[in-house]
Amino acid sequence: MDTASKDAFEDASGPASRHAFTDVPPTTLADLLGRAQVMDIGIRPLWDAPRVAGPAYTVRCEPGDNLMLHAAIHRAEPGSVVVVESGDLDYALAGGNVCAVAQRRGIAAFVVDGLIRDLAEVREAGFPVFARGVIPIPGTKNELGTLGAPAHVGGVLIHPGDIVVADEEGIVVTPAAREEEILTAALAKLAQEAEESLDTWETNHRARIDEALKGLGFNG
Repeated sequence: MDTASKDAFEDASGPASRHAFTDVPPTTLADLLGRAQVMDIGIRPLWDAPRVAGPAYTVRCEPGDNLMLHAAIHRAEPGSVVVVESGDLDYALAGGNVCAVAQRRGIAAFVVDGLIRDLAEVREAGFPVFARGVIPIPGTKNELGTLGAPAHVGGVLIHPGDIVVADEEGIVVTPAAREEEILTAALAKLAQEAEESLDTWETNHRARIDEALKGLGFNG
């Protein structure tokens, strides 16, 4: 990881990133950040994992190879979310032991644009993994990818230290430069929603829908 990437990761790996974002659902973040920061629906939790949040530790693996992810578990900081660019759907990027070591080292989760194996072991250990699926055959360890460089995962460009929030609703990435702004806005939005009754929401919602219909010439 170069100096700039390391600084970005460390700057975004404080308590706010690791804890406060866990209280913010991806739906709220998606409302604030828009489609470009939301991963595609193919990357899903592989078991009923709790919501995870943390600064991204970025990995790029060559197709069919998992060397750099295996290297990353010994280098990623505790609390980080390891995100992996691969795009390969023929070989597993990680298995039970790799996930167990990552968990033991305090890594919050894997978010991989690819596959894993040993899902039963991973689920039993309670390690959150978000991926495109499972396959029993492992990749090779012959190709040099990158650690700490920007990575494309699920259609989102991720830089080291960007905040990744993932649960069953989806995966949203907050750019590190907007961390404080987005967290503040998200918590305010959640507080406002909590104070609004369903009756009030329904009244306001109907008014908005009727206005939208009227603007399009619908009078039914």
